Amino acid sequence: MRNNRLVRNVAVLFSVLFILSGCETFLEEDLRDQIATDNFFNSDQEALLASNGLYRILHRGSLYKTRGLDNYLVNGADEVGPSRNVNGNIHNYRIDEGIADGNGTWGGLYEIVRNSSLVISNIEGNEKISEEVRNQVLGESLFMRSLAYFHLTNLWGDVPYFRELLPLAELGSLGRTSKDQIRTDMKADLERAIELLPGNYDDSNLGRATKWAAATLKAKYHLFDEEWALALEESKFVIDNSPHRLLEDFAAVFDQEDISNQYNAEHIFVVDFTTDPVYGDGNTQRTDDYNPRLRDEPKNRNAGTPPNWQLLRDDLDALNQGMTGYGWAIPLPEIADQSTWQEGDLRYDATIVTEYLGYELSFPYFRKNWNLNNESPRGNHNENYIVFRLADVYLMAAEAENELNGPDAAYQYVNKVRERAFEPDMPWSGMSQQEFRENLYDERKFELATEGHRRMDLIRWGILLETVKNTEHRPWNNPGDNIQPYHVLLPIPESEILLNPNLLESDPTNNGYR
Repeated sequence: MRNNRLVRNVAVLFSVLFILSGCETFLEEDLRDQIATDNFFNSDQEALLASNGLYRILHRGSLYKTRGLDNYLVNGADEVGPSRNVNGNIHNYRIDEGIADGNGTWGGLYEIVRNSSLVISNIEGNEKISEEVRNQVLGESLFMRSLAYFHLTNLWGDVPYFRELLPLAELGSLGRTSKDQIRTDMKADLERAIELLPGNYDDSNLGRATKWAAATLKAKYHLFDEEWALALEESKFVIDNSPHRLLEDFAAVFDQEDISNQYNAEHIFVVDFTTDPVYGDGNTQRTDDYNPRLRDEPKNRNAGTPPNWQLLRDDLDALNQGMTGYGWAIPLPEIADQSTWQEGDLRYDATIVTEYLGYELSFPYFRKNWNLNNESPRGNHNENYIVFRLADVYLMAAEAENELNGPDAAYQYVNKVRERAFEPDMPWSGMSQQEFRENLYDERKFELATEGHRRMDLIRWGILLETVKNTEHRPWNNPGDNIQPYHVLLPIPESEILLNPNLLESDPTNNGYR
């Protein structure tokens, strides 16, 4: 079992650690050589270095750096599709054991679980570390482990579960534990994290998890488990007490062009990427999926003298911009069509773009995910991945209140989000509980498009299959023909089953894929 991805040798879990520096954010740090954990956790600095190592894992290509989690949180729903015949296994639901089964994502998430558990076991009660730092690092580790198990249980359901570091042989032979037990424990851990974590950090530590990030994750756990009262309570805690606020301009929430101003008051938790990092995974390529490529643009690109593509290139150059992306993650036809949005919804122009600098484009694109600035080059972007923001919390509160008591007290939360979406304002009123529920399906779609919520929303509402089947896709895609009821979960990765057959003990069908 020593080669099992889930059980890599914990003696070198922090094979690369980082020194805190006075850089703009805490993730811009100097590289150190390998450090054995037996000789670690002897000071505040070492505790913080260990915590930083947890954040670094989020930068993996299998998690937030590029498609990674987006493959299973964004793709295969009714928002994003490829502009050509790529990523077909995932988008077209040709998923099976050994085929797009999320093996890299599984491994990355379990590395967070293992490393978080290692930190917790070495920090808890460690008097060599000050109480302030000990509390912070414990809170961060509890949050990170809970975030990993949130994704693991959403994507695979019942999964191997541990909270303490086990002998390698035992770790490599674990069966699956009920996701209900795992999620119950994680909610308790998050309650503790909320108590331990600070409410904010100074500018040199932006990007670390706060008590508000822990509370938002806890609210999501409750929402997904249909614990409406607790979901509402946790959402209100964030809304009423945190320093976070909704920005007046929807587009400004996603503006990443100014490197010195990439955080804003609406962001609750982000994964912080930087251009030219001092370590390999610190930048992001996700933006390139959404940025156009000049070889596709503009429409009728070869017409005229000089040709339109050359004129567009010159106009972009004058702005120090470039269409240098892969250009394949584009809006599906329905969400790209402005007539499918409520009339007057200002979010459409901030989310979708069909023409630029006076040129009609060959494809629609997600403007909210663009960064054409040449200072953020292809394959080396510095954008933050927004994991949680306050508008999502308001919509969670609205959903929970409606499920508990009907829409009367739920309007205040959804209408707060809609205030900036419409001019003049278009508040909701006069709906039945069912009407409110169904309208919220679309409200979350338009407010949170491409932000990693949609597919899991459709699954927890029980409407993924019908939505995929009723969504218009492009000629080279046919997810509606292929999707099956069992696709609401992924199969346990084939490579893990080969190393650990116990993973099939509780479910020989492997989530229906056998």
